[in-house]
Amino acid sequence: MYRLNFTLIWRHFDRLWDGLLLSLQLAVLAIAIGVVIGLTLAVWYVSGGRAVRTAISAYVEFIRNVPLILLVYLVFYGLPTVVDIRYSATTSFVATLAVYAGAHLVEVFRAGLDAVPRGQLDAAKAIGLTPWQRLVDVRLPTMFRISLPSLSNTFISLFKDTSVASVISVPELTFGAQWINLNTFRIVEVYLVTAGMYLVTGYLLLFGLRLLERHFKVER
Repeated sequence: MYRLNFTLIWRHFDRLWDGLLLSLQLAVLAIAIGVVIGLTLAVWYVSGGRAVRTAISAYVEFIRNVPLILLVYLVFYGLPTVVDIRYSATTSFVATLAVYAGAHLVEVFRAGLDAVPRGQLDAAKAIGLTPWQRLVDVRLPTMFRISLPSLSNTFISLFKDTSVASVISVPELTFGAQWINLNTFRIVEVYLVTAGMYLVTGYLLLFGLRLLERHFKVER
């Protein structure tokens, strides 16, 4: 009968802890870049012509319908064979996750922009605000407040997606768990601890985001 023994897991816990910190760093950096991509493309989508909307839609549909792990392989292994370019596994993964995040955030931001009450835009136009002022001072702040619940879910999902980085040997949390498993053969214990770390971290992030949502909640 299999007997649980966490002694070896705690002995190598520093690998899990360092991996968790790296996972958070990867998520924050990729999400920050993804927000810029998503917001820029969302604004272009709602204000651009048919050609712009078609190009953005093609990007979104391609990225959202291809598994993240395949994109990671394509960028890390495939792209350098086609283009004379070299980068580390960490850089490759951050770039891939940022592009992946951007495709999901385009839809979140686009829906938020479409949900801005028409009356607010008409009032802003009536008092003489320029299109740029209407976007920055009226549309984006309202869009942000409307989109916060969807953004929270997307951010948590992207944090969990950092586990895919293990397939190209980025030493994040899942890679640390795999290392411990290969060197101790305590598969149940290490993945129980790792799952708990993902769970607790995810709930803490969600708690913080929910507080942010309540602070900026749109009163109806």
